Amino acid sequence: MLTFVRRLCLAATTLCAICSPALAASTHNNQALYNSLAHAAPELNPHALQSALNAMQCAINSGARHAERLAVIDYSQPSTARRLWIFDLRKKSLVLRDLVAHGQKSGENFATQFSNRVGSYQSSLGLFRTQESYQGSHGYSLRMDGLEPGFNDRARDRDIVIHAADYVNPLWSERQGRIGRSQGCPAVRPQVARQVIDTLKDGQFMFSWYPDQHWLKSSAYLNCRPHPVTAAR
Repeated sequence: MLTFVRRLCLAATTLCAICSPALAASTHNNQALYNSLAHAAPELNPHALQSALNAMQCAINSGARHAERLAVIDYSQPSTARRLWIFDLRKKSLVLRDLVAHGQKSGENFATQFSNRVGSYQSSLGLFRTQESYQGSHGYSLRMDGLEPGFNDRARDRDIVIHAADYVNPLWSERQGRIGRSQGCPAVRPQVARQVIDTLKDGQFMFSWYPDQHWLKSSAYLNCRPHPVTAAR
């Protein structure tokens, strides 16, 4: 019995020795990416940034293609703040920081309630994969798929897209104490909409963060429980 245990321990040690260099390299690369992006966006909540990178890496480990860019929305900040960050992952740099709306039923200046339900008019949390751009009722827009079951995977059914909106305007805050709100879409200013959409279309990652305890504890991507991701994602 003792000999068997020793052999088992030896096998485990050998396996760790084989795996550790790759694991160490991956950890080092992720930390280096975090450090670079945190330096580029010092006002972004470090928990939001780290969560975004962890969720993205979990998706990649599950079979998702690598992305060139990552957008992070920090819904813990008020709507009057520039709470949308877009990063170039290859250059490890900040591409854009700007305003973004939340859903009408998510809150006033602060978003505090989130939903995956059709007709909720609330924003959704978690990791999204951007898809195709198109011309719709809001003009040039961008579709995306929610990757998190139970939290944002009904994004297409809900028509949750990135689009321009006149109400995403800092002048609104002077009159109402907040910018305008959407029906759940992360709407952006018309002046930057084309740049945002062209930067994020065709398979980039978008991540919406808020310290919602249920989501933080239950998200398969934050608590990395890898599962198959379809090729389209």
